[in-house]
Amino acid sequence: MPMDAIPDIASLSLAEIAKLVEEAKLPPVEKWNPTHCGDSEMRIARDGTWYHQGSPIGRPAMVRLFSTILRREPDGSHVLVTPVEKLDIEVEDAPFIAVEMKAEGSGRDAKLAFRLNTGDLVTAGPEHPLRFVEDTTDGDGGPRPYLAVRGGMEALVVRSVYYELAERAIADDATPAGLWSDGAFFPLEHAA
Repeated sequence: MPMDAIPDIASLSLAEIAKLVEEAKLPPVEKWNPTHCGDSEMRIARDGTWYHQGSPIGRPAMVRLFSTILRREPDGSHVLVTPVEKLDIEVEDAPFIAVEMKAEGSGRDAKLAFRLNTGDLVTAGPEHPLRFVEDTTDGDGGPRPYLAVRGGMEALVVRSVYYELAERAIADDATPAGLWSDGAFFPLEHAA
């Protein structure tokens, strides 16, 4: 069964994005509890690239398909799970990357929707909070924003989208500095 085309959020209203999110049906991976079968020999690099046996997976449709059966375990590890098998997958940082943002409204009335590298759409809000942490991985010490996606998994927000978020925070002139989306406020301060 072919996957739906990745949506172009620039051409959609947030109401249309919300409708697409509501219609999206993912497999019930949280209900599947097969026996652990081994290692998938796959990893998701910090930049969001999926690898199998050391080589990048070049087919976006395959990555999108695998992302629908990805689950985070209670111990923080990640697995690919089906009703009959469970395989480990290494995730270097976050399993998803937020690559594009659509914003409507301002202040408390703002809504921020994100498109992930897998084509998924997520609107930041009470169920999908944004958080900002201090980057200690590459020495620049800047903030690393993350968006909660599903099942304890997050998307790293790419730097260009972070700059859009920072511009909105400055324009809103909120104290403390932060962003509103779907009725929730997200401070820009770094986690300690």
